[in-house]
Amino acid sequence: MGSEIRLVGESDAEPIQAIYAPIVRDTAISFELEPPSVAEMARRVRETLARWPWLVCERDGELLGYAYASRHRERAAYQWSLDVWVYTRPDARRGGVGRALYGSLLTILALQGYHGAYAGITLPNAASVGLHEAVGFVPVGVYRGVGYKLGAWHDVGWWQRVLLPRLAGPEPPVALPSVRGAAGFAEALASGRRQLRIARHRSRLPASRLRPISRAGPPPSASPLPGPLVARRRVDLCCSAFAGHDIEHTTRRGAAMRASWP
Repeated sequence: MGSEIRLVGESDAEPIQAIYAPIVRDTAISFELEPPSVAEMARRVRETLARWPWLVCERDGELLGYAYASRHRERAAYQWSLDVWVYTRPDARRGGVGRALYGSLLTILALQGYHGAYAGITLPNAASVGLHEAVGFVPVGVYRGVGYKLGAWHDVGWWQRVLLPRLAGPEPPVALPSVRGAAGFAEALASGRRQLRIARHRSRLPASRLRPISRAGPPPSASPLPGPLVARRRVDLCCSAFAGHDIEHTTRRGAAMRASWP
């Protein structure tokens, strides 16, 4: 069957819960205190898909990880910003699953008209920081001692990824069902699958044959989007290669910012 990036289905609630429950129970990565049930995960899937993408990575019929978006804040002026989350199975980490999921997720969010994605990371977590900075997130600050779990107070760092240029008078973002039939949506999923294939191929090569992964984005589709989404699609094509970020520059800037934190 190979590797697949696709929209979640309610039947995925059980393997998703199996990934998430130990994270809640045994770590401070999530600030939930009790693992949600399978039924609760199914409810969250339904609620999310009404507005935002929730993607899963599947290989040979097994779910390896998932990523989704949620509301950043309730006030209306925040409507162009979202929080994003990615979780992978322990045996699938460092295999390109997180990067592939984010590659598809962030492109879909730009297609919907969202301008900024935000990720909160319980510190320290070098692996999560590395993943987010590898896909263009930059650090913006730290909430000190903001959560208490497992007998300790925890800091949460926040990272930001710009998805679209900040222009005056932006149109409100559209709900996920409005873009699911668009060519850009299918291409976003395909771009994640390509990243998975590249990562799997590289994992099989000896170190002497490895080369840097190209930063080029997915090829633009010739099929235009319907109606008012045409302009957004043009912007999205400019942003699909991680919003035009130079990843090495972004990582250097992130390191300099972290060095300045108290």
